[in-house]
Order: sequence, then structure tokens, then C-alpha cells
Amino acid sequence: MFLTACGNNDKKASSVSSSNSTSSQNINHQIKNAPKIDWRKSSENKPYPDMNIKNNNWLLVSIKKQRVYVMSSKNKVLYTMYCSTGSDNGDNMTPRGTYSIQAERGSHFYNAASGEGANYWTSWKDHGIYLFHSVPVNKAGKYLMKDAHQLGKKANSHGCIRLSVPDAKWINQHVPFGTKVEIK
Repeated sequence: MFLTACGNNDKKASSVSSSNSTSSQNINHQIKNAPKIDWRKSSENKPYPDMNIKNNNWLLVSIKKQRVYVMSSKNKVLYTMYCSTGSDNGDNMTPRGTYSIQAERGSHFYNAASGEGANYWTSWKDHGIYLFHSVPVNKAGKYLMKDAHQLGKKANSHGCIRLSVPDAKWINQHVPFGTKVEIK
């Protein structure tokens, strides 16, 4: 199997600058006052829910809030995870819609084109292209601190859904094939 992972990695990144200092100050204030998120720990200090397929639990991804919610069949939030998705638009966008967990999953990948990889990957679209996975790693397997510290705060992936290491591992090992994934 050829795994490219994380959407459209062959496009050039672009940057946008803004001269609106008030917006910039508000964003900086929000980031400074945001809760400290430890990408090495589970997002919540409680057990993960039972994802037996008969329970009909499912995953809801909020691009706006940079969160993954484990939902019950009655649409109750069972668990909340910090994430980083792709941007709202452009080449690195995370696709919106309803999907399901696919059969492809693994413990590690590295994409030479993007210069990064990740651990505990689980496919949810295009069979190995769009994934849930840990915060990114470099070629040597070391976590990229700059990206890890953006978890739950900023959409900065190539289209995949980045998670803390334990959250990615849990999805990889406990969320069954066929589980519904809704991305809004």
C-alpha cells in the first residue's frame, strides 16, 4: 500500500499577512489565555468511552473549535479531544462531510514530500490519505514541538486531524472499522 497521508501535500504553502493590529492583538491575547494543552497526555482526565460498534458511538470533528467529540448514539458528548485540522480553505483544507473509519491504520508513517510523518494513524477518507494521527514527527521520529504546541489552538495540518499521542493511539486501537465520522 502506498500511503501519502494528509491530503494535498504537493501544493506550495502560501502565507497571508494582515495589517490589522487589533485583530492580531486579540488573537495573541486569546492564545496566551488559552488553557495549556499537553500533547503528550489524553485530552481529558477520565477513561475513554467504550467504542464497541453495537453502541453506535461516533466521532464529530469541529474545525471551528479544533475539537474531536466522541458522541453517543443519542448525540451526547462522551469525551472531548483537542485537535488540529487543516485550514478552513485552500490546499490544506480538511474535507467536511460524513465519512467512516476505514480499514487502513498503522503505528507510524513518514511523508518525504511534506517532510513530516506521525504515529498512530487511522484512515477516515480516501484509504490512507486523510487520517486521524498524532501530532507530527520529523524523519527521525521526533515530535515537532512547534506543531505539537498548536494542538487545539490552530488549524495547521495538511488536511488530516492531528491529536495528542494518547488520543491518536486510542482511536487507532479502539475505534472500529465503520464508525461514523462527521466533520463540520
